[in-house]
Amino acid sequence: MNKQALVDVVHEVIGGTKAGAEKVVDVLIDSIISTLKKGEDVSIAGLGIFTVKERAARTARNPRTGETVQVPAMSVPKFKAAKALKDAVK
Repeated sequence: MNKQALVDVVHEVIGGTKAGAEKVVDVLIDSIISTLKKGEDVSIAGLGIFTVKERAARTARNPRTGETVQVPAMSVPKFKAAKALKDAVK
């Protein structure tokens, strides 16, 4: 399922226009992203928890040339599925 398919499902459920359904999906995604940018967690009951993890700086190696490359520290998103989601997928 991609974003457009998600918009179609939201449109079927809430009715209205497709533009309105797309706006709902966009607001949801933007809200999750902006909350993660602040360093806060997003917990959605039955789905899971979105968090931000700090990844330390490290030295990596280019497999093609063999030269070492310094990879800077960065923040990466992380998702932990809720038990209800895990059980539903089984």
